[in-house]
Amino acid sequence: MQIRLITLAFTLLTGLIACTPTVQVAMPNEPITINLNVRIEHEIRVKVERELDDMFDEDSDLF
Repeated sequence: MQIRLITLAFTLLTGLIACTPTVQVAMPNEPITINLNVRIEHEIRVKVERELDDMFDEDSDLF
């Protein structure tokens, strides 16, 4: 009976030790790149829209 209990306890302890979670923090191999093309495109669209609004306000007889 004691041998079974010792074997069971050893098996449970070994299982608990083997399954411990680990957390690893590592640096990426490549640098992080941020694509800013969307923002630049948005600024261009806003500027063009403002210029068109100004043009239509000046020449309101076009349409």
